[in-house]
Amino acid sequence: MDARYRQACERILEEIIRKPVRDRREVYAIKSKFSKEFGLSKVPKNSDILSIASEEKRKILQSILKIKPVRSASGIVVIAVMSRPYPCPQKVPCLYCPGGVQYDSPQSYTGMEPAALRGKEHNYDPYLQVRSRLEQLKAIGHNVQKAELIIMGGTFLNQPKEYQEYFVKGCFDGLNGKISNSLEEAMALNEVAEIRNVGLTVETRPDFCKEVHVDLMLRYGVTRVEIGVQTLSDRIYKIVERGHTVQDVVEAFRIAKDSGLKIVAHMMPGLPGSSPEEDLESFRILFEDERFKPDMLKIYPTLVVKNSRIYELYLRKEYIPYPEDVFVDIVAKAMALAPPWLRIMRVQRDIPANLIVAGVKKGNLRELAHARLKELGLSCKCIRCREIGLVELKHGKRLEKDIVLYKTTFKASEGVEVFLSFETSDKAALIGFLRLRKPSEKAHRIEVKSSALVRELHVYGQAVPIGERVEEGWQHKGYGRKLLEEAERITREEFGLEKILVTSAVGVRKYYEKLGYSRMGPYMGKLLKML
Repeated sequence: MDARYRQACERILEEIIRKPVRDRREVYAIKSKFSKEFGLSKVPKNSDILSIASEEKRKILQSILKIKPVRSASGIVVIAVMSRPYPCPQKVPCLYCPGGVQYDSPQSYTGMEPAALRGKEHNYDPYLQVRSRLEQLKAIGHNVQKAELIIMGGTFLNQPKEYQEYFVKGCFDGLNGKISNSLEEAMALNEVAEIRNVGLTVETRPDFCKEVHVDLMLRYGVTRVEIGVQTLSDRIYKIVERGHTVQDVVEAFRIAKDSGLKIVAHMMPGLPGSSPEEDLESFRILFEDERFKPDMLKIYPTLVVKNSRIYELYLRKEYIPYPEDVFVDIVAKAMALAPPWLRIMRVQRDIPANLIVAGVKKGNLRELAHARLKELGLSCKCIRCREIGLVELKHGKRLEKDIVLYKTTFKASEGVEVFLSFETSDKAALIGFLRLRKPSEKAHRIEVKSSALVRELHVYGQAVPIGERVEEGWQHKGYGRKLLEEAERITREEFGLEKILVTSAVGVRKYYEKLGYSRMGPYMGKLLKML
């Protein structure tokens, strides 16, 4: 940056700290004032102002100058890492699937998605991808001490095991900022690193989520698995040449849950052979049928893109996607069906609009769906719509309401699920929650026998640095500890079990150690005293 631009940034910095400023509109007014005073052709970027601030001043400014506050409103930052292009497990990919080795992109990706572009830029090196993304997030004002990793690129567990281990190790090395000698060393270093892993996700197919695959996931420190369900119709699976059945989905869900993993279901309304009515029925079954009930959901309306077999069908007029308003209606009604223990994470792919030949091209499908919900007199009660951090961002102020501990119990995947949550008394905002499972009798992990599983513990609100407490924040206020204490009570008194296990991310193990937990295989566990 030139001298005049830097001087303007310095004056803006001083003015924001001097006042101090709490409102983002006030920040813009200050930036405009000094831009005119220094004769700048544009208003300085927040990232440029942050780049010249000392570490002490950055802490003061981060919350107000954060470029995209929603990225850490859930309490963590998310880092997507793309694995190398590798052949599909099937001889021929599904009808709708783009990309692949022959197109120099990971399977099921066009290669032009933001994460895919970052991957290609760094030759799919996991270490470089993680370091680069951390620097980007820090530059726009985010605290990155709590980082969730998402390994993308198709069916990761189809890659050779040596590559899987190399890639996961590289991700941990990227967080640690140093190259380790082994995966085990990288994970051990991350337990006490400055930037700690608070979650690790991989993508897979239902038929690549069997016991052998789940055991590998646990070894890698995986805490969440994204499963490409797409539909719950064997008839449509045959039409799109998916290569597995609904029963594979049922088994994948049970095995993953019985091993303590969280499940994200991917659903694709609008597949060849389907109808809006059948799509909505799939969502209803997914949410209500005890064989399924995932923890999270990503909705990916079927798109026609080049380098996919569905494109050829489209050219021959053998496949016509729904009109955009029909997709909006399906997504809205699916959101209305969503139970309060489910989090709808995404409602469309990251594919650039210029690559979409047919299908939803607008990038604001979630907003359109919410508008449609309002028209219908309905609302979405999913976790994401009620996260305290996002609710406060929406209202622009801290919510001052009574906080209540709620308990919801339901059967799923042959086990019993308990969803514990701290919410405002009107249930409009959710501060934190815990997923406790009494596994089915089919659970294959030896550590899980006669145990209850904490599959997820999350406290929302703006990310707070490890070991610190922010008065207006929600993290580090004891909500997580209280949820865990209640889970221990239920395990002991209601389930009649003497052991509780937590599927802990590597960087969160020290937190559980402070609460009396110790390593039990890939889990953190605790023996409970029976009363």
